[in-house]
Amino acid sequence: MFASGESAGAEKTNNLADMKDKILKAFEESINVKEKFAEEKNIDKIIEVAKAIANAFNDGKKLILFGNGGSSTDASHIAAEFINRFKKDRPGLPAIALNTDMAVITSIANDYDFSEIFAKQLKALADEGDIVIAISTSGNSPNILKAIDVAKKKRLTTVAFTGLKGEKLASKSTYTFIVPSDNTPRIQETHITLGHVICQMVEEILFEVPRKK
Repeated sequence: MFASGESAGAEKTNNLADMKDKILKAFEESINVKEKFAEEKNIDKIIEVAKAIANAFNDGKKLILFGNGGSSTDASHIAAEFINRFKKDRPGLPAIALNTDMAVITSIANDYDFSEIFAKQLKALADEGDIVIAISTSGNSPNILKAIDVAKKKRLTTVAFTGLKGEKLASKSTYTFIVPSDNTPRIQETHITLGHVICQMVEEILFEVPRKK
């Protein structure tokens, strides 16, 4: 038998090995999901969406993003890349994340309903020709779906970032990117990579020399 100190040491070693296995598994899962997502139809769609966003910016229109929870911070993150810069030093591009103004969100939720927090903002802020990116791992959030309905009525181009179970959101959107996973962290990791790639492609389109439309 092990002495108590030896037993504790063996248990610590086993726990450390188990933690390392879980860490490696998480990275491997993330890589595998992204590799599955990066198939030709999604690559072609990324190009289409990047061109649509670039054309909207050229026409004086804007990009509007929104999501809940972790997806809300992804929306803010992506908006910041457009407004400030991503890989190129260039003029700012007009992008808005609808989940950043707590006074607006809480007043709508308090006076009406949480399901209206994005829809009412789109009614007030969006113009025909704007592009909307809705980010939802489940694709079933009522406030996301209501906002997409408003976007369609206002003739906005809609882009959905979702996961395997996001059929409702997918069916309502102009363009849909479905991450082949039902694991929320893996979906979110792919969504932010997708947002970065779209931003990079928009910069390539708008700020190549000579400038291309």
